[in-house]
Amino acid sequence: MKKLHSFHIPVMGIGFTIDTPLKVSHLGIDSAISLVDDILLEKLRKMYCKMFELPYEEIDSSETDHRAKRITSYLNMVHEVTEEKFNQLKAVNKSYTEDLKNYLNLLPNTSELKSQFVNAISGKFSMDKAKKFLSDNLVKGSIDVNIMTKVDKDNFKDKKQLPVEYNDAHAALRGYANSNLSSSLILSAGMNPHLFSYIENFKDFYPDATGYIKKKIILKVSDYRSALIQGKILAKKGIWISEFRIESGLNCGGHAFATNGLLMGPILNEFNVNKTALTTELHGLLTKALETKNYPVPEAVLPVKITAQGGVGTAEEHEFLMEKYNLDSVGWGTPFLLVPEATTVDDATMEQLIGAKEKDLYLSDISPLGVPFNSLRGNTKDLEKYRNIDKNRPGSACPKKFVALNKEFSEEGLCTASRQYQHLKIKQLDEQDLDVTEYSKALDKITVKSCTCVGLGTSALLKYNLDTKTEGTGVSVCPGPNMAYFSRILSLKEMTSHIYGEIKNIVSPNRPNMFVKELTIYVDYITNKFNETPVISNKREEKYFVSFIENLKSGVAYYESLLDDTKDYFETSKNAIYEGLQTELNRLKALSVKIEAVSQIA
Repeated sequence: MKKLHSFHIPVMGIGFTIDTPLKVSHLGIDSAISLVDDILLEKLRKMYCKMFELPYEEIDSSETDHRAKRITSYLNMVHEVTEEKFNQLKAVNKSYTEDLKNYLNLLPNTSELKSQFVNAISGKFSMDKAKKFLSDNLVKGSIDVNIMTKVDKDNFKDKKQLPVEYNDAHAALRGYANSNLSSSLILSAGMNPHLFSYIENFKDFYPDATGYIKKKIILKVSDYRSALIQGKILAKKGIWISEFRIESGLNCGGHAFATNGLLMGPILNEFNVNKTALTTELHGLLTKALETKNYPVPEAVLPVKITAQGGVGTAEEHEFLMEKYNLDSVGWGTPFLLVPEATTVDDATMEQLIGAKEKDLYLSDISPLGVPFNSLRGNTKDLEKYRNIDKNRPGSACPKKFVALNKEFSEEGLCTASRQYQHLKIKQLDEQDLDVTEYSKALDKITVKSCTCVGLGTSALLKYNLDTKTEGTGVSVCPGPNMAYFSRILSLKEMTSHIYGEIKNIVSPNRPNMFVKELTIYVDYITNKFNETPVISNKREEKYFVSFIENLKSGVAYYESLLDDTKDYFETSKNAIYEGLQTELNRLKALSVKIEAVSQIA
């Protein structure tokens, strides 16, 4: 399918992009829905069915396979509504529809489609001619879905564990596979061998003889090695990766999967240099697998897209990424939280985001998944957490249990943010007879966890005045560091014009270059790691720090060389970029000295 925009809106949280396709798909913009929370999806389906006068029959949690059925029903509703909107948009009578004007208006001024449309209807106006042009050239934005592969909780009925296909991620995959959508499944958060094998059960994920795949796979990765390993695993099953979506390890929103000091620029360069070899190797594995299964084998090598996201904030950065690394699209996440026409954020949280400064955005330990999580200080879910601690009742009631994955105390699993888990963990802690300082540190590690699987979806309920009796009103929000440099509500037109460099003064003039910002975050990250380790007493620990720092130093050298060779970009900011790189390099050198001083290895 052809693509008219060079950006996409990535999945954000659980609820912030849960209905984004209903807002932007008919306007040609790609976006993604999180499939974590089927309870939230069901509430929104009920709301939208009433709004669009569609039949609605509740899918109760007592029904067999209710999670998959809810997901299928929600996605089918989104598909039906967006198709109707798109068809209405193209219904030219004596004048353009308002949505058609918006569709064309959102395209960059350099878009050939705009001028082609004018040419197509120039002279004597022909309704048939105009309709044929629109039918041939306009495309809907893809309605993609995102599954975090590790959020695959076992499920039980009457204390008996259900088969693995009823696990949360498995059920979500089945819900998408059974839907009417022709789009992409984004797999994030690493490998899940059982889930990867489960994909094999659904014909929509396989190519036909022409190479068409109804439901494509997008693999979200933070380095080339991970992409190659996962791509080969899936290709050996006959499953093609249609897109590798590279996300900055730390300069992103939501969960942050740090690389071993590998930076965005060098990673993108590795993908660009090796794309042909990667595609060829995966195609060979795919062909063998399809032949073994007696499935159609495409005659030509299937296309692979390379896209990137994480920290981009200016038109110059966007264009540079597209041109330098031959990308197919760039993801703009965090800034779109300030665009009500595209995302779903309640009013109070929106005000917090507008006012957020650098100091308010931090890499936290609040996620029950045990993965660093980009968060906003003062979010109402954290305030709720602190109130519970003050009442000497730390932890959440855990009403949804989507990340009840810890089996230390229960075969059915507990969430580490839950009241039950924290009570048991504190009880363990009390028996250890630690001194006050050590006890306080250990206690903080337990109680810092926040109920994000609820908090990341509540904003949508508040925005639409839906019932929050089960969830409460606390909101977790997960912007990337980029939020500090955007400080007002934006229209969809303003945002797209900013992306394409057609308007100025959207972003703060003090915003650092995306590559420098990522480097700074990584230096902060490894420095904090070191500060937690007063003594390095084994080779493995020493190797980790040395390798991490060397990778960062190599990244700095790469960027300096890149700037020397770059003539058409960053001319007005090169000095600031060089200075930023040098500042971080000096911090790394100082850290290397400290590491050497505390290494106690014979």
